[in-house]
Amino acid sequence: MFLAAGSVLAAPVQIKIATLAPENSSWMKEMRAGAAEISERTQGRVQLKFYGGGVMGNDKKVLRKMRIGQLHGGSFTPSGLAERYADLNLYGMPLVFNSLEEVAHIREKFDDRLMSGLEEAGLVGFGITGGGFARIMSNVPVKDRQDLEGRKVWIPEGDGITLSAMQALQLSPVVLPITDVLTGLQTGLIEVIGTPPVAAVALQWYTKVRYLTDFPVTYTYAVLVVDKPVFERLDGADQAVFREVMERIYAEFDEESVTENAAAREALRANGIEIVTPSPGAVDQWRGQVMASNMANARDGMVSLELYEEMLAALSEFRQGQGGIAAVSPAGD
Repeated sequence: MFLAAGSVLAAPVQIKIATLAPENSSWMKEMRAGAAEISERTQGRVQLKFYGGGVMGNDKKVLRKMRIGQLHGGSFTPSGLAERYADLNLYGMPLVFNSLEEVAHIREKFDDRLMSGLEEAGLVGFGITGGGFARIMSNVPVKDRQDLEGRKVWIPEGDGITLSAMQALQLSPVVLPITDVLTGLQTGLIEVIGTPPVAAVALQWYTKVRYLTDFPVTYTYAVLVVDKPVFERLDGADQAVFREVMERIYAEFDEESVTENAAAREALRANGIEIVTPSPGAVDQWRGQVMASNMANARDGMVSLELYEEMLAALSEFRQGQGGIAAVSPAGD
């Protein structure tokens, strides 16, 4: 009778999750602390195992391993999940936002919708954590488009939106996965990168560049997802614990990113990175060309056209309420 009763006890569910966050970073420590909390509160029924430092490969490889069951989730950039849920690219359209205040306003309106869309696509998301604005970093000062001519400009593998933006600016980018950027900088395969300061410091990219161009190019962010069929193997109470803990941790990451980027920017300056300002009119010229590319990408389905236009309308309304700033031109006019 004892053996029969014991045999019906559910086996623990182990969920394996990959991330690019460096081992021994504060991010990994907090996620593993969250895993321990989930295990304790579910009495060991839910076990999370994190693979940090990109050891499971780039986004494309992680998705492949999720399909075959070797992994069950990961922390992804929006372009990394584009094949599963293209609308996650919404906030990452280049040169749309001028400030984090604008981003915060838009995210308040759209975050829940994106999480719902992810779930409809078969992925359970636990919130978005912002990485700050990507800024141009290079070994030469970049003040206008001419400074980029002939340069090897990196774009992330699978990022069709940024590829289109580079083509709109008549530049020839070099496509590499994030895991290969440091090697690319070391070997000269790439010369120019776009990255938020905190990532440049965490991934050691700053050691191979000398200049940072001071304007916001693209809002960067990541999302933690788990395959929905795996998540649904947990009972309702355990799902609730998982959501509560991981959503709390990702919200903390999101809040911390602002101060971390400010600190990283000062660290870059202290390590000899020179901050340069774009030439007058350069950003407006870039924005005109890139916003037209964004609209073309939305029409081609890289993000929902309806959703993108709704976001631009909300952004225009916010700007006007902040002091009468001109409305956003979807086509970049």
